Amino acid sequence: MYGVVTRNAEEVEMEPFDVAFYEVKDVTGRAAAPLPNAVNMVSCFGDNAAAGENPELVPVDERGDPATRDREYFDWAYICPTHPEYREGLFEIIEDCAAENGDVRLDDVGFPREGFCRCDRCRRLFDESDHTAWPEWRAEVITRFVAEAASRIPGRTLLTLYPDPYPAHLYERSGLDIDALADHVDEFVVPLYDTAYGTTYWLEAIARGFRSRLGGDYDVHGAPPQTPFSIELYAVNVDLDDLIGATEVADAYAKDVFFGYDANNAAAALRRKDADGRDGAVHRPE
Repeated sequence: MYGVVTRNAEEVEMEPFDVAFYEVKDVTGRAAAPLPNAVNMVSCFGDNAAAGENPELVPVDERGDPATRDREYFDWAYICPTHPEYREGLFEIIEDCAAENGDVRLDDVGFPREGFCRCDRCRRLFDESDHTAWPEWRAEVITRFVAEAASRIPGRTLLTLYPDPYPAHLYERSGLDIDALADHVDEFVVPLYDTAYGTTYWLEAIARGFRSRLGGDYDVHGAPPQTPFSIELYAVNVDLDDLIGATEVADAYAKDVFFGYDANNAAAALRRKDADGRDGAVHRPE
């Protein structure tokens, strides 16, 4: 199955896509009304606007440095996952999305990086917990958030993962305990973005790593992962042949393939891929 990720409501029913993901809240803080004919998508703890309006929402490290986009390694500003009012606002957005379409995708879930957050609230909550290690406490915070969010979603809950399948990296970086989250998530989505896809060996390595990490067989023709995962590709201004090549690699490992932020280019690639297939051409990842 192929899908599109878009901020444009008019693109959610474009052919030849089977599903559309519509950004109701993105990392800029931009908000839109959820749609009934799309899987609505919520950026949870990435929010430039909220961070700019209220710096107290922003996670800090032990030195008090904030996780904002003007610092190295941060593409956008983050919000502390333990802030109660912000979390309640997210749950309201998720409920609004679920009222329009039963399936909802949670994006940008987790702490910003290792060492975050050490705000006074997080220090207090950690001290009041039964945990003696920060990574364990952070993972519990995120797992509980996803569980609460999923309880508000009557259909399928999809969760975006940072594209690092190496054992313990997601746990250490963002507080994402994959095994615990799998109890609450129906499908993971892994964005593997490149502006060209001139080579695809790295895409195959990461895709295969996730297939293995999520319980799938090493053999691409073997058993599927215990928790399904799909791959999201970047489609903006990517050469059609290169995008087709990336799609074929992703197809070999993932349940579905989604295309981000250029519906027209992605649709053109899929149509050419389909035409090539009817002509008898066979494409396989190297």
